[in-house]
Amino acid sequence: MNENYKTIKELADELGVSKQTIRNKIDKDFREKFVQTIKIKGNNTLVINNAGYSLLKKTLQNDTAQTAKTLQNDTAQTAKTLQNDTAQTAKTLQNDTAQTAKTLQNDTAQTKLICFLEEQLDKKEQQLSVKDKQLENKDTQISQMQNLLDQQQRLALQDKKLLEEYKAENDSLKALKMPSQETEFKHLDNQYKDEVNALKEKLENLQEQIKVQKRIEEQEKPRKWWGLWRK
Repeated sequence: MNENYKTIKELADELGVSKQTIRNKIDKDFREKFVQTIKIKGNNTLVINNAGYSLLKKTLQNDTAQTAKTLQNDTAQTAKTLQNDTAQTAKTLQNDTAQTAKTLQNDTAQTKLICFLEEQLDKKEQQLSVKDKQLENKDTQISQMQNLLDQQQRLALQDKKLLEEYKAENDSLKALKMPSQETEFKHLDNQYKDEVNALKEKLENLQEQIKVQKRIEEQEKPRKWWGLWRK
């Protein structure tokens, strides 16, 4: 290589920068004045003469000095900013500590209140659970009574059919002029009707008592305001 010219790589190695940095410094005016193209090993290669080398070196030195100055200013500014930030942070931490202490005190009182309310709610839930079981038992009793009533109604229908048969037979006996047996059939019919009516009345009274008890329990059942509060 001619010592009056240097390639971009040679310049980058000597000046301690990258080839891209060298290329970034080569503008159109610089290229016209200091750059030539020569053949090196059969390839066209850009080379820079000594004047261009000196200009690039000076430019890079100025850039380095400017960068160092900028870094120095930035460092001073950063140190000042850090100092201010440290003071502000210390003040903020002091305020936060006082606020945290106050908040913890309030939270402690609130936590005690919450624990008390939760205990009361648990007790209410247990009471409601007992009431629910009682209602389930009442419902079961009502269902059983309903089944008994259905059975009774079926028996009543069967007995009605028997009575009709008895009446038919009684009518036949009337034709035979047997007043004593007709009287006996009427007595049995009235006695059976009285028993059925008494049983129905007893069943209706029991159902009414159950309904009254259920309404009383529903009125005593507390409103679940705590459900909304928990959310």
